[in-house]
Amino acid sequence: MSNFAFGTYRITDTNPTHIQALKEAIESGIKLIDTSTNYMDGASERAIAVVLNSFGDEKRNSVEIVSKYGYIQGETMHRHKEKNFEGVVEFSEVCYHSIAPSFMRDQLEQSLERLQRSHIDCYLIHNPEYFIYDALNKNAHRDEMLDTMYERIYEAFVALEEEVQKGRIGSYGISSNAFAKPQNDPEFLPYEDLIVLADKASEAAGNQTHSFTTIEVPINILEQEGLKCASWAKKHGLRVLSNRPLNAQKNNQMYRLGEYEQSHEYYHQLNELLEICDNDTLRSVYNLLEQLDENKHKFGWIGDFDTFLYAQILPHIKKSLEQLEVEYLETMLEYIDRFFIHYRQMVAYECAQKTKKELKQEFEGCSMKLQECALKFLLEQEVIDFVLVGMRKPTYIYEALALVD
Repeated sequence: MSNFAFGTYRITDTNPTHIQALKEAIESGIKLIDTSTNYMDGASERAIAVVLNSFGDEKRNSVEIVSKYGYIQGETMHRHKEKNFEGVVEFSEVCYHSIAPSFMRDQLEQSLERLQRSHIDCYLIHNPEYFIYDALNKNAHRDEMLDTMYERIYEAFVALEEEVQKGRIGSYGISSNAFAKPQNDPEFLPYEDLIVLADKASEAAGNQTHSFTTIEVPINILEQEGLKCASWAKKHGLRVLSNRPLNAQKNNQMYRLGEYEQSHEYYHQLNELLEICDNDTLRSVYNLLEQLDENKHKFGWIGDFDTFLYAQILPHIKKSLEQLEVEYLETMLEYIDRFFIHYRQMVAYECAQKTKKELKQEFEGCSMKLQECALKFLLEQEVIDFVLVGMRKPTYIYEALALVD
């Protein structure tokens, strides 16, 4: 049976609730924290440092840190424009990718600095398949594409073996969404030869045995293809971390496998904000709020709302508020912030109701909440060592650990 680990995808060092949740997790016995150089543009690694530095050596040393490299985004994108990193795949305007040895060493140094450590327990190549995505867009021949992909991974493995020699990492591995694709999918990344590559890399680096120890792959109750990779990994003595346990896809539709209560304060917050905006200056915001209220049940899943919020809603509100005098702006922002906290809760509730109805068959026989059923499924998989869960609030930790108990 697997255990839970703390996933830090949306954790920041500036959010007190996140810091408290991470402390509670460690105090409750969580033994592994998963992070990456690009999570919240480095803020997740800084949050881990803040929390671990609040503990004594014994507790601090009992927690394993797994970090990853590969993405070029945010601050790293700015540094790329200055340094011109090697082996870069330009996937989109805001997302580049590289697994080149020189880039790995640069990112490792950045991670060590943010984590305030001289050593990371396990360092993973993060989604190396971006090279495959780029090659497919260029209509590359699959055999040639995979040959180059394996060559890139081998070169990274050699460099990682050298970092094991230096003592800056304890071991290494790969985190890949493409491991969980069907084998006939063009984006599938074959994994059967990775042990061979690791053996050759350790020999090239002068190590007696390889230090390739870990596979991270998305697995959840709706997407079980990754269990094949997990089974292969366990047969070869590798450790398996499963991610994305509650954000699942079926028939090209995303689902959040969780149940949420309605906000009892939502309509109070809505009416209060509507009253404030009932004037010519803020008429566009007033109309937007009415539209949002009418359509809160129409989002496919909570991620759709989050994307819509940052891409459409907030820019619209920002433009509307430019007309306000400074003395009123801060108060207005407080009202808007409170409203969207409760609006998001209502959207989450509405999405959960649809999810329960549409996935009734998948959860038949489980009387617990959706998230408890989904996590219980993963805990019972013998080929999974750790289930990575984003526990941004202490209550999430207690709910998850109760399943283990």
